[in-house]
Amino acid sequence: MSTVPAARQFVLFLIAGGLAAGVNIGSRLLLGHWLAYVPSILVAYCLGMATAFVLGKQFVFEKAQNPLHQQALWFMAVNAAAVVQTLLISVSLSHWLLPAMGVHFHNDTLAHVVGVLAPVVTSYFGHKHLSFRTCEASIPSLDTVPDAPSSEPSSRTLTHQG
Repeated sequence: MSTVPAARQFVLFLIAGGLAAGVNIGSRLLLGHWLAYVPSILVAYCLGMATAFVLGKQFVFEKAQNPLHQQALWFMAVNAAAVVQTLLISVSLSHWLLPAMGVHFHNDTLAHVVGVLAPVVTSYFGHKHLSFRTCEASIPSLDTVPDAPSSEPSSRTLTHQG
């Protein structure tokens, strides 16, 4: 793949991610009227994640060749790592760093925006190479269990003849 399509794909990923981040942040602001800060971040993250999956599949990684259920499972796995990053960064900024810097204006929102933006690069590569891969490389499936080793020799077993 040349750098132009890769750059275009990353820009599309940023646009789709920006829209999903808007859903994430906007829903967190609305949910904040009924939920505490951390639960509202988690629910909003799920809404943003669903938006990102649909946009990513339709517009960014439309040539993915792995089955839909594997795309969804890997998407959730990549985003599980990203939600940990988002939560740690958001809470750390909101509760400790921003107050220590003398910032006391919309700390939760500022921290959440930074937290949502932080995992963009790791998520891109995770989705490109795992969630929406274009070939059946040696990436393990999340929905199968490897076969137990066989006691019978395989065609790959080297035998000594002598």
